[in-house]
Amino acid sequence: VLDGIGRPLERLGKKSPYISRGTHIDAVDDSEKWYFIPRLQRGDDVGPGDILGEVEEKGIKHFIMVPLDFRGKNSTISWMAPKGEYVVDDVICKIGETTVKMFQRWNIRTPRKVGRKLDLDKPLLTGTRILDVFFPLALGGTAVIPGGFGTGKTVTQQSIARWANADIVIYIGCGERGNEMTEVLEEFPSLTDVRRGIPLMDRMILIANTSNMPVAAREASIYLGMTIAEYYRDMGYNVAIIADSISRWAEALREISGRLEEMPGEEGYPAYLASRLARYYERAGNVVPLGSPQRNGSISVINAISPPGGDFSEPVTQSGLRLSGCFWALDKGLATKRHFPSINWAQSYSLYHENLDRYFTREISEDWVPLREFVFNILHDGKSLQEMVQIVGRDGLTEEEKWILKLSELINIFYLQQNAFDPNDAYCDSGRQLVMLNTLKLLDEQIRGALNSGVLFEQIDSQFAFVADLMKLRSQNTEDYENSLTSYIKKLKEELSDLI
Repeated sequence: VLDGIGRPLERLGKKSPYISRGTHIDAVDDSEKWYFIPRLQRGDDVGPGDILGEVEEKGIKHFIMVPLDFRGKNSTISWMAPKGEYVVDDVICKIGETTVKMFQRWNIRTPRKVGRKLDLDKPLLTGTRILDVFFPLALGGTAVIPGGFGTGKTVTQQSIARWANADIVIYIGCGERGNEMTEVLEEFPSLTDVRRGIPLMDRMILIANTSNMPVAAREASIYLGMTIAEYYRDMGYNVAIIADSISRWAEALREISGRLEEMPGEEGYPAYLASRLARYYERAGNVVPLGSPQRNGSISVINAISPPGGDFSEPVTQSGLRLSGCFWALDKGLATKRHFPSINWAQSYSLYHENLDRYFTREISEDWVPLREFVFNILHDGKSLQEMVQIVGRDGLTEEEKWILKLSELINIFYLQQNAFDPNDAYCDSGRQLVMLNTLKLLDEQIRGALNSGVLFEQIDSQFAFVADLMKLRSQNTEDYENSLTSYIKKLKEELSDLI
């Protein structure tokens, strides 16, 4: 847990409950010993980014690399430390006359160099159905979550931090309330990474820069998080940065700009707000880092935006919209109805569909895209019919239109809502998401078949408790769900045939 300029708060707290002026402590304890295992030996030629050895760090292999700014005339290893325990300040390798230690220094405002950038062709899976299916984010992509007060930004981001398929998660509490960081520190240590079985905190770096901390540190905190992310990306890891919230960072930028007496732009923000934000977003991506062995790494950026009064036309939201590939719009109306996650499917979008559809078709199922399109079309049709009902009433609809309206309501309750406190529903993998989509498709086929045979929708609606049945299915684990689905559809078919 670091503050906005990289000081470890745990060790600072041992000295005093308050941070004294000018206090500096290195991010890594220089008295702690780490077990170093060399990968290369004396006489090997190396270049910037080459992996020299590794250190096990709480379940994560931390690779020791040749610094990217290495410019020695002699690129041959003249001495390599044997395997053993060392502190971070010990020299573990000599390349010509240049010494290499187990840490690196880097200017946080300067992007680290990479070999080349790759296409964004794999998804960052979050376990949240509405995000993974309708608005997927690619590994190396960028997303914004704008929403007013009480719409669930922090809970949505914490859920992503908990379940995302990233190797490393960097959570930046940028100018938000201290209680929110306290919640993370209280809840996350008791959780386990579902993919690797290690404690969740072992793959997380928390940058706590709450609203009562200095403005300059708040402005620097997102650059610190990005630089740490680039360091792990260069090791070949997929990193997710979650910043809560970029609006507070922009306010810090505005305050610093005002004190420097610079010319203000729209709403008092400096004229260079968009370019600073663009410089930050451009550091995301899927890349081949410099050095050998060749490896792939990515940085995915997920930023919360807190527009005053939920106004999406303000400068920070508009700049984020232009720069990001995913827009997950949180709706105050949905949050008021206790519909969580309160992401408005009509306003949100993803620009990564084309690349990621190939992945889902190849890795999950060929039915993935057709099923998603089917559900999305039902939602659109249901929205149009809802507007029509407000004018002519339900009696003015055909039997099929009444079913479409009912099905769109079921999709909202059964599929788009997700209970973060239900162990079987908090995280939904792609296989389970596919089965749930298939449930809706099978249900639609059975009901339409009955309607085409002359059964009235009122008869079906009065006989079947669709919401209760589907919610009962959703609360089961994946293995039981598939068995229950088969028996449910069979029973539904028999009861519908009795009506016919």
